[in-house]
Amino acid sequence: VQHMCPIDTFPDDKWDQIMALNLSSVFHTTKAIIPQMRKQDFGRIINIASVHGLIASENKCAYVAAKHGLIGFTKATALDLANTNITVNAVCPGWVHTPLVQKQFEARATLDDITVDEASELLVGEKMPTGRCASSEEIAMACAYLASKFSVSTRGIAMPVDGCWTAQ
Repeated sequence: VQHMCPIDTFPDDKWDQIMALNLSSVFHTTKAIIPQMRKQDFGRIINIASVHGLIASENKCAYVAAKHGLIGFTKATALDLANTNITVNAVCPGWVHTPLVQKQFEARATLDDITVDEASELLVGEKMPTGRCASSEEIAMACAYLASKFSVSTRGIAMPVDGCWTAQ
């Protein structure tokens, strides 16, 4: 869920919806699953945050706040579980061609009177020096590593998969 506009005109109901979906739901799900993970003495919690949990973009106050909150929640939960076999991390994708992103490409195309492909190239190029969206497979492979036996010491991180967006 995304809603873009300046904070002074941002609808309260959209703020609440974005916070509920992107932050509160993760808290409730995590809280519910931890007892079972403790019981089995094993668990991997992988939160899907966003590059917007690491940096901000104009007109996205709720989404940016929720994703920053999710990364903070990930770190705090990792610390709470540091002496267990439960790891907690976040993956922070940049542009990934999803329906949410497609809407942003279409809106930019309409605004600039250009094709959707041109808008895609423009938007992705503005943020990601690689000039291309990350693939869903790249996100999945980051998650696969965090779920693997090789990530036992990887805890509380926010892993960007963002085509150098946050490296700038």
